Amino acid sequence: MALAPTEIRVSLEEYLHREKSSDVKHEYDNGYIVAMAGASRSHNLIALTLASEIKQHLKGKSCRTYISDMKVHIQKQGNEHFYYPDVMVSCDDQPPSEYYENNPILIIEVLSPSTETRDKLEKLSAYSRISSLVEYFTIAQNKVEVHRYSMSDDSTLLTTYQDGDTVEFSSIGLFLPVKDIYTDVVGKLFND
Repeated sequence: MALAPTEIRVSLEEYLHREKSSDVKHEYDNGYIVAMAGASRSHNLIALTLASEIKQHLKGKSCRTYISDMKVHIQKQGNEHFYYPDVMVSCDDQPPSEYYENNPILIIEVLSPSTETRDKLEKLSAYSRISSLVEYFTIAQNKVEVHRYSMSDDSTLLTTYQDGDTVEFSSIGLFLPVKDIYTDVVGKLFND
């Protein structure tokens, strides 16, 4: 999802209060807020496909699948962030709030040209500080490319998937062909 940065500094309490009634979503980065702009058709279709596949796979289990409107809260070493992941799974049986999760096991961001660097650097760094997170995925929307960042102890392992591969979502025990992730944008990206 494209971002429109702002230079407004607010307290955490003010951010959470304002966000409940805001018409525009904002992410929170140590006192600064970043307004979220709309996403492309491809971005939405990829995120919805992933969320649908994951939700169906988790049917009957205690984990919850969220898509783009649920925040993740990250607080570690004096840094505090709230992000809106495109897709998130949490199995926390006592979520901290109706408006955010802080113990997800899986986070997925669909890359936009304006967010790719932020998603691969800033958010990867922030997400890697979530002790419950097993894996973080970035999914390109303008080419067939899936990056899986597997979290363990103090290290992160990168796996890249291309057309013809099957993506392993080890946190939830799901295997999904890359082509299925891009099923609704197939004409643009695959030579069928």
